[in-house]
Amino acid sequence: MEIKRTSYQSLLEWKNEKNRKPLIIRGARQVGKTTLIRQFSKEFTNYIELNLEREDDKKLFNTDNVSKIINAAYIRKNIIAKKSNTLLFIDEIQELPKAIKLLRYFYEDLPELYVIAAGSLLEFALNEVASFPVGRVDYLYLHPINFIEYLGAKNNQVALNELNTIPLNDYAHDVLLNVFHEYSVIGGMPEIVERFLTSENISVLTKIYNRLWQAYKDDVEKYAKTNSDKKVIRHVINSAPYENDRIKFEGFGNSNYRSREVGEALRSLDLANIIMLIYPSTGLIPPIIPNLK
Repeated sequence: MEIKRTSYQSLLEWKNEKNRKPLIIRGARQVGKTTLIRQFSKEFTNYIELNLEREDDKKLFNTDNVSKIINAAYIRKNIIAKKSNTLLFIDEIQELPKAIKLLRYFYEDLPELYVIAAGSLLEFALNEVASFPVGRVDYLYLHPINFIEYLGAKNNQVALNELNTIPLNDYAHDVLLNVFHEYSVIGGMPEIVERFLTSENISVLTKIYNRLWQAYKDDVEKYAKTNSDKKVIRHVINSAPYENDRIKFEGFGNSNYRSREVGEALRSLDLANIIMLIYPSTGLIPPIIPNLK
């Protein structure tokens, strides 16, 4: 099953820009970044994918000469070098902060090359880049599958047409609401959606949910600086699903942790796009400003 993402149109617009810059795809793990780029690669004559979690691909960046990097990649992938219509995709770029810095040279020295980078925990890796290519890269944020994409994955074109009707027809409201309830229960993780729409059996999803959630918890090491920080983040991850309505940092999840400790942990998880912190407002007139206390 190939789920059509609305971000695909943004990629096409980026491809057609005259002053195109390398594009960094940002988003949490498992939201479909790699899958989206592989689908998009069909728009190009040549496609080179490098994964910097692999040592062989990482070794290509031992030089600062981007021409040597791309030529070595051509040889390794058995592709005849062409000066146009080639997409270079650098996946898991957070594993090598130096590669992020080199994006500026792809922009300056190889403007004809289409370059996209992606990775999880990029927000943390960017802090380690000594000379970040400010003004020489663009960004695209990818989130879990939204309701419109979910309807598309279900091939429910009638519901899509009704959803785009303004005002919404009364007779369509209950039908759309039922599908939205289904979407809310399933969630927007692509693997979950694909498996559910293939089997129509929600019971088969438990193992996938658990595996995805465990993968997020295993990443704790990368968010935290000290063992104490790791303990707080683990507690927050385990407690967050059971919290609702307004929360307080102090004693979060029925713990003895202080406001500062919990606040740092929650902000780290928010930065990693695992949770979303929404601060309340105490204002009564516009502009509505969040109260960070």
